[in-house]
Amino acid sequence: MTLELLLTLAVLALVDGLSVGTLLIPVFFLIAPKLRAGRMLIYLATIGGFYFLVGVALTLGATGVLANYQGMLDTPAAWTVQLVLGAILLITAIAMPTKKKEPEDGSEAPPGRLARWRDRAMTGARPTAVMTIALAAGLIELATMVPYLAAIGMLSTSPTDAASRLVVLAGYCVLMILPALLLLTLRLVARRLVEPPLQRLAAWLERTGPENTAWILGIVGFLLLRDSAGKLGVLEFLDSMGS
Repeated sequence: MTLELLLTLAVLALVDGLSVGTLLIPVFFLIAPKLRAGRMLIYLATIGGFYFLVGVALTLGATGVLANYQGMLDTPAAWTVQLVLGAILLITAIAMPTKKKEPEDGSEAPPGRLARWRDRAMTGARPTAVMTIALAAGLIELATMVPYLAAIGMLSTSPTDAASRLVVLAGYCVLMILPALLLLTLRLVARRLVEPPLQRLAAWLERTGPENTAWILGIVGFLLLRDSAGKLGVLEFLDSMGS
């Protein structure tokens, strides 16, 4: 496994760490009047474990498929499909609308489901409520975990054994929840200093949700383009044209 692949996976993990389930909901927890660090950790462990199990299932399944169809995937035709997919994601990111619609009467929007989930999780008697929220967030994001799927695809095609892939996958999931863990640490050791920025961060994340999605699609599209362009020799061709 090359250093370039590990760095690419690290970038994708950090991008995954900006999703609703891995950052927006944790930030909402952090700005709750009565923060319970234990429940926050349960939430992060649950969603990280959920991603890991999904990744294990997909990786093992992809490995079995790749054992029979490796030759088909390692061809200029497959690389071209990857190039086109990356271009589509990048174009979608550039073209998609990112401005959030405001109520026509100028009133404030009612509290969303994230706020209701947070209130139930922080005031409920059982910590299983936090686990339920984490699993619900993971299930909701199954259809949109583009960075994770791209990472699994790259990992599955890398020349390494299954055990190493699982270790890297576990590291990916840990790195994915690292931003929320860092915010939790700051919230615990410096509440008065950190709470106002967290309030602004939560408002910003809720306000710029579509824009964040566009950035995620754009980054993943760029990485797919770069990888396939290198395999097809496009980068070398452009470099020779420039020189």
